[in-house]
Amino acid sequence: MGRWIDRVGVVGTGLIGASWAACFLAQGLDVVATDPAPGAEERLRRQVDRAWPVLAELGLAAGASPDRIRFEPDLEAAVAEVDFVQESGPEREEVKRETFRRLDAATAPDVLLASSTSGLMPSLFQAGCRHPGRVLVGHPFNPPHLIPLVEVVGGRETAPEAIEEAMEFYARIGKRPIHIRMELIGHVANRLQNALYREAYHLVKIGAVSVSEVDAAIAHGPGLRWALMGPCLLQHLGGGEGGIRHALDHLGPFKEAAWADLGTPKLDEDLKDKLAAGMDEAMREVDREAMLRERDALMVALLKAKAAAGHLP
Repeated sequence: MGRWIDRVGVVGTGLIGASWAACFLAQGLDVVATDPAPGAEERLRRQVDRAWPVLAELGLAAGASPDRIRFEPDLEAAVAEVDFVQESGPEREEVKRETFRRLDAATAPDVLLASSTSGLMPSLFQAGCRHPGRVLVGHPFNPPHLIPLVEVVGGRETAPEAIEEAMEFYARIGKRPIHIRMELIGHVANRLQNALYREAYHLVKIGAVSVSEVDAAIAHGPGLRWALMGPCLLQHLGGGEGGIRHALDHLGPFKEAAWADLGTPKLDEDLKDKLAAGMDEAMREVDREAMLRERDALMVALLKAKAAAGHLP
């Protein structure tokens, strides 16, 4: 472990893999990408080109260039000489297991093998590897070329040194890695998101609010604060001089009553129809591509503002 990382292998070049490739390129790294899907190289290069202006606005590392990417259809050839592998293939256990078996056989034993999986546990696909100690999860948030968070999760056989090296690498390329100390379905951030989704869907199902009103309740309310700091720190600041302890003592009974009243909806056809119809109505007169460009521009502005702030975590 501990080798300097200059060349990254990107395995799987769909939405997440291509975004990772753009991120690595913007940090001045060489990228060797592979994907068996027809037309994968063309789609990859198109997505990198699309992301590049935003990455340039955020700031490129010395030597960064989209020309430093090479596409290699053969997986073993693609990763034969890389220093780090970021896998972003299909979210199916049997596919992950076979992919990591091949990656383990084709790479040097000290090359970290990280998966972007959003829900699978690394122990499930490190078992068939000769060197399972270097296999872990490095789960990004979409789009990885913009969102800093990376969740680093080890499996039963992952070496502590591999976790440390992965954390250092992701931090070096401008990410905000967090170490999740146990294997959980969905890791941590997705579990937090899903807790919110569950209640949002419940409120739509019972007719308390519309789909667009659920979104407004977050985007124009707590979401603005959540973009700056996490829920525990926000509650600590909201507790005044007494901090989070005062807030918990004061609001604890209300929180417990609210928890007891939360819904447990089923994603049946009726609920899926309501959610889809609500989004169709909300997007009826919206230019999707223009919205995505606006989202990215606002994200860049927010990232710059947070980077310039001296006291935000």
